[in-house]
Amino acid sequence: MRKENRAAAGAAAWQVIQNTDSRISVWRRAGAVPRMVGARLSGRYPELSGAKLAGMLALFLYVISPIDFLPELMIPVIGVADDVGVAVWLTTMLLGESERFVRWERDNEAQQAFHRANPQAATSH
Repeated sequence: MRKENRAAAGAAAWQVIQNTDSRISVWRRAGAVPRMVGARLSGRYPELSGAKLAGMLALFLYVISPIDFLPELMIPVIGVADDVGVAVWLTTMLLGESERFVRWERDNEAQQAFHRANPQAATSH
């Protein structure tokens, strides 16, 4: 990966981290990833498309795949740079999507609490 591309990938990841709801920390978003995937697989979170989830899985498998190990041995700089680029891309996607999920989760919890406190409001709609 060229130096300019690495810088652009890093800048994009930093932008996702910085352009967030200040109440949703990076750690909270990272912790929400398993819940987000579970909610998507169970059909409760349709906002995450199947194609996007499959893309995230493919990127994850690419980063951890031992098949890509050979380039690291032969051409260390290029072999590691492509993994770093893909990892940054995946992290950016996960942090952005998990932030949307945390907001969605918070909105759903607020709606459920409202309907529990006001059962007549739920039946009047």
